[in-house]
Parts: sequence; C-alpha cells; structure tokens
Amino acid sequence: MKVVLINKSDSTGGAAVVTMRLMTALRELGVDARMLVVEKRTSSPYVECVASPTRCKIPFVEERLKVYIANGFNRADLFKVDPASDGLPLWRHPLVKEADVICLNWVNQGFLSLHGLEKIRRLGKPVVWTMHDMWNFTGICHHAGTCLRWGAECGDCPLLGARKGPRDMSHRVWQRKATAYGPQSNAAGPIHFVAVSNWLARLASQSSLLGDQPVSVIPNAFPIPDAVTPATPHEGFEFVMGAARLDDPVKGFPILIQATEELRRRHPELAERSRLTTFGNIRNPEAFDRLAIPHRHLGMLAGEENIRRVYAEADAIVSTSLYETLPGTLVEGLAYGAVPVSFSRGGQSDIVDHLSTGYLAEWNDDPHLGARNIADGLAWAAENAGEAIRKKMFGSARQRFDAPAVAERYVRLFRSLLFEGSGNRR
Repeated sequence: MKVVLINKSDSTGGAAVVTMRLMTALRELGVDARMLVVEKRTSSPYVECVASPTRCKIPFVEERLKVYIANGFNRADLFKVDPASDGLPLWRHPLVKEADVICLNWVNQGFLSLHGLEKIRRLGKPVVWTMHDMWNFTGICHHAGTCLRWGAECGDCPLLGARKGPRDMSHRVWQRKATAYGPQSNAAGPIHFVAVSNWLARLASQSSLLGDQPVSVIPNAFPIPDAVTPATPHEGFEFVMGAARLDDPVKGFPILIQATEELRRRHPELAERSRLTTFGNIRNPEAFDRLAIPHRHLGMLAGEENIRRVYAEADAIVSTSLYETLPGTLVEGLAYGAVPVSFSRGGQSDIVDHLSTGYLAEWNDDPHLGARNIADGLAWAAENAGEAIRKKMFGSARQRFDAPAVAERYVRLFRSLLFEGSGNRR
C-alpha cells in the first residue's frame, strides 16, 4: 500500500511533528508511506518538497494579499485565517499520482487550494483528511473561540474587522468548501475526515459543513516509552508548563499567573515548597515577574529527549489553554510521569481521566474562578503524585497514544476505504 501524507512542513508546528511520527510508524508496519511538504527541515529520505522555495512562495504571497484586503488591511489578524484560494498543483506530483491513499493534514497558507482539492479528488483515490483544528468546518478560521457562526454558513466574521458582513470572505469560502466536499461526480474519490479528539469530532458533527460527513476519531501518535519512567528525586512540588509560545493568548498564561496567586492563598504550605518550570518562547518575559511562586525558565528546548527529562523531573504538567484540540504536552506528561492538570475544555478529556490519571479543572468565564480551579487541581496533583499514579498514567498513554497502535488504526481505515472503492468500481 502506498500512502502520501501531505503537510506544509515536516518539523515546524504540532501537525508537522505528529505527521512525521505517523509516517515513521506506518513505514514500520510495512506501508510505503511518504510525506509531501513545502518546507523540508529533516534529512528523511521519505520526505519530498513539492516545488522550489521560490515557486512555493508565490501562492503564499498571493493568498496573504487577498486576506489583507478582505480584512481591511489588518496585519494583526493576517495569519489567523486561511481561505484556501491559492495553492500548488499537488495533483500532478508523482507521490500523489502513485499513491493508493492520499492523507491530507495541515495544508494551509498557499499549499493546497480548494480547487486543488477538487483536482485531487478527481484522481479517484480515497482521501483521508486529518483535522488538527477547526478549519475544515469553519469558513476561514482555525479556532472559532466564542463565535458560533460555523454552525450556519459563517459570514460576519470577527476576524475580518470592518470588512465583515453577511457575504464576506468567510461566507464565500464556506460556500466553496461545501462544493469541494460534495459528491461532485461518480469519478471523485471520497473524503474521510479524521478528528484527533472526540471534542473536535463533536464540533464537526454540529457544523454546517461536516454534519453529514463521515468522521473517525484517531488521536495523534506519540513516542511512548517501553516502561514506566523512574521519577527523578527532588525536593518540593515541581510542576511544568511548555508551549511554542507561552504568552500566545490561547495558552491562557495570565490564568496561570493567577493560579499561582490562588495556590499561595488557598494552599499556602504547598506554595512554599512549589516551583514552576516553563519552556518555550515568550514575547514578554516580564510576565514571569508576576508569578507568586519560585520559577525557572528553560527557553526553547531542542530535542525530544530534553523535553522528556523535564517531564520526568516534574510532579505535574499544567495547561491553562482556553481551548486545545489534543494538547501534546499533556500526553507527554502522562507518558513520562507528570500528572496532567488542565481545564476540561477541548481534547483534554481524551487524555485525562479526572481524579484517576490527572485533574480536569472546571472552566469558568471568570478568569479568577478558573485560576482557583487550576490551583485546586495542582493541590490534588501534589497529594496524589507518586509511583501508583505514574503506573496508571503510563498504561493509559500506551493504550491510547502509542505510535504503532495509532498507525494500525490508520491502516485499518485505509484498507476499508480501498475495499469500498474497489467495490464501487465493480
């Protein structure tokens, strides 16, 4: 079986990392899996660039210009939306033409247009599209936040500012997606959507675009260790937070700051022996000065081994994200012994069994109340951290997220789609 996995990059961004892991796991199962990208940064011989950097930049620039005009020349929101108006001729690439199954992943920013999607479907091959965020069932945004217009036909998009309206870019792209996802003709290959969490699948089922489409739930693949990672001896209560950018508004870093204040107010003895470790980029490092407990910042960590070491040294991993599709830091913490503490808002419930393998704090629109709930979750983690929960978390991670097991689920899906296709042709 030949499978091509299409993603913008082979290493930049969460979708790139998990797609590379999936490709590796598929190959270990005997699948001829290869990856097609715009940006190649690894040395893998199984990853190919679709075109030269100059050629790849043309649709990217053209599409950004259209967004810039459509949002009233607002640079702040320029990369928060994708209209899929421009792209590269992926349907002509040998990897796509020779594949039995085409697996799309994160293909935005001038990589794959909706016209290109239609061209790929006309090849008559099964198309599997792994959704890493909400973009597949919104007009143009990747995370809708509090906006619910994706349940209808979009329009009046908050991210288009003064240019928003009933028939704005978000509505027009919604219409194009409805056409591109449709049956088209008997020669068009089917699209089977995969959500990486049950939360994302539920949203898709409520959407006007994918409510009637087949959607499977298969989590992202992670490198889970072969045995429980021994705890690193240390004093006090250590907890960690990591992100590509810590003060990205979605990550809720101000809530974490308030949570440390609540920890000191509600659990003063624990606060006295606690320390927070952070890793990742931050634009405003002065925010660290507002933390109410001791803190160390490790900056960007290169290499998975260094990140795993941080988890092994911690008692807990905390996430205060406003929403997450399937937060990888919680999966990695689960696998390497750091008790996850997070809001129960998003794909976290696919990772954490509340009061068993971690703590799911109740979300509240009042940040102070949300911070209090996170602080109580940290207190629970401090009380329950130990060998027993480490074994339980490891078993859960192996069962749900181990790369070979995830790859096997994809292989079963690929085979079922190929079987259905052969039956239709007969």
